[in-house]
Amino acid sequence: MRTRLLGILLTLMAAVLAALGVPLGYLTAASEQSEVVVDRIDDAARFAQDLPTPGRSGGSNTAMKGDYQPVAGDSGRLSSLVGEVTRYHELYGIRIGIFYRDGGPVAVAPQGWQVTVGPGAEAFQEALDGRRSHNPRQVWPWSKDQTLTVALPVVRDGDVVAVVITESPTGPLRARVLQKWMVIAGGEVLAMIVAILFAVLLTGWVLRPVRTLDRATHDIATGRMNARVAPSGGPPELRRLARSFNDMADHVVLAMDQQRAFVADASHQLRNPLAALLLRVELLGLELPEGHDEELGGVREEGVRLARVLDDLLGLATAEHSRPEPEPVDLTRLVLARIESWRPTAEQRGLRLDWDAPLLAHGLADPIGFGSALDAVLDNALKFAPPGSAVTVGIELHKREVVVTVSDRGPGLTEEELGRVGDRFWRSSRHQNVDGSGLGLSIARTLLLAGGGSLDFGQVEPTGLAVVLTVPRQR
Repeated sequence: MRTRLLGILLTLMAAVLAALGVPLGYLTAASEQSEVVVDRIDDAARFAQDLPTPGRSGGSNTAMKGDYQPVAGDSGRLSSLVGEVTRYHELYGIRIGIFYRDGGPVAVAPQGWQVTVGPGAEAFQEALDGRRSHNPRQVWPWSKDQTLTVALPVVRDGDVVAVVITESPTGPLRARVLQKWMVIAGGEVLAMIVAILFAVLLTGWVLRPVRTLDRATHDIATGRMNARVAPSGGPPELRRLARSFNDMADHVVLAMDQQRAFVADASHQLRNPLAALLLRVELLGLELPEGHDEELGGVREEGVRLARVLDDLLGLATAEHSRPEPEPVDLTRLVLARIESWRPTAEQRGLRLDWDAPLLAHGLADPIGFGSALDAVLDNALKFAPPGSAVTVGIELHKREVVVTVSDRGPGLTEEELGRVGDRFWRSSRHQNVDGSGLGLSIARTLLLAGGGSLDFGQVEPTGLAVVLTVPRQR
């Protein structure tokens, strides 16, 4: 969840920075180019002012309007203007020329430069029409080495008498734009780093109560019913959720305690009447005539089965109510002790009890609870294992847990039945004739969960059931 939330926040922040950075980069490039164009216009206007005032050639009756030539005595000013144009080109590297209307040069640098061809021709024609040439198209850092052309008309007495035109190389302009873009990019990167740190802190603050709630939910789901959430930190909605969760957990614990108390009290209260009933059945059997032993045996069998169910119910209620504190235990020693206790029963039924375990297998468990759970699992395995087969108990050490596996060669369970095994009072329809109450594995699972462990089931090839008891190695 944190990864998804971070992804959403960072995507939004990146979109905001891009929405700000792209227009800023465009405006920066446009501003730099506009500054260059304005400078060229100012330079062209200055040279236009220095152009001597021309006069008409020939008589007034034959002269054409706009056919201007320099007035006598202006040759010195023209020479000075040519020198200024040359120095301007040498100093700035900008091509500049002052041309008559017919394209004839007045002052040009470098020498031989013509405007009748190339990008300057269009700008020259616009200036002849009495207006400044259009702004050049935008130059970008990746643009080819083009020029910025600016043409300005020289107007005398309302007529265009000449044109001042400049062509500036774009290399310095592209370098300046790229430099400013790098500054903007650096600012964007810095802002993105700050945004990432802010997003990490924000998600941590928002999700910290969620993680705490998740841990408490997992603890309750695994049997640690005393887990609660401290309603501190995070948004107000999550703090209210934490308080609601604690109230819900309190009500669940209260309901479960009432249920366990009811089951325990009912089991305890029924045992005495059942014992008295079985005693009266035995006394009645002494007075019955011969031939009724089979019916009396059935009554005794059902009474004993009912007593066993009550004992298992009482054991289940006790297991659910217990809150053991796990402690370091050598599971190898504990398992071998339980195997030796069940070996006579196994031999009586024609079975072998094999084991495979390391010398030491330390884990965190409640010794009494784990021993009782293992007894329930061994009892179940010995019930279903066919005579002459073996029930195997293995211990494996994993990185964080100790696994004890009890395997038999009985009929086993189907995939559907594996999903239900361990439920209270559940028994496979194929095993209804086997003695039992259907509570043994439920009690085992409850005891393991109370101690921080777990109980799982699997199949054994070709037939059989594997019951896996797991306890942690560390807290």
